[in-house]
Amino acid sequence: MMRNVRLIAAAIVMGVTSSIVMAQGFSNLRGTTPLDQEGQPPLMSRERNTSVREPRNYPEQPPTIPHAIEGYEVSLRGNKCLSCHARNRVGESQAPMISITHFADRDGQYLASVSPRRYFCTECHVPQQDVKPPVDNEFVDIDTLLSKAAPGSRR
Repeated sequence: MMRNVRLIAAAIVMGVTSSIVMAQGFSNLRGTTPLDQEGQPPLMSRERNTSVREPRNYPEQPPTIPHAIEGYEVSLRGNKCLSCHARNRVGESQAPMISITHFADRDGQYLASVSPRRYFCTECHVPQQDVKPPVDNEFVDIDTLLSKAAPGSRR
């Protein structure tokens, strides 16, 4: 009985709070769509398609994919990425070679070809879209933080 009273009280508090927040014009990713309904999804945006490499924001960040990959097959049957980024294809394609880390197996032994655990490129590497971020981002990378450090401090 007491548990039911607590649940009802919590539901009332949540309802009143959400009503107040919505009345104040609080924006969220759902917009004005009620929680029990599906909103209209935004239109699909275009992938960036450039040869310019994006800077990395932190050490060990996988590089992003600067070009469109729509229609690329990356499956057990084939990997379209390797047609340009494989070690034996970079001379012809002028694409960056995949990192040597992609040839190491889970025991740290280097293989002659890409390790099966690094074969599915889009698990870590993602293409970029030209869109406005849905929420503000105040991320500052480590190099910017270090450059703002007090003079005379060691890096």
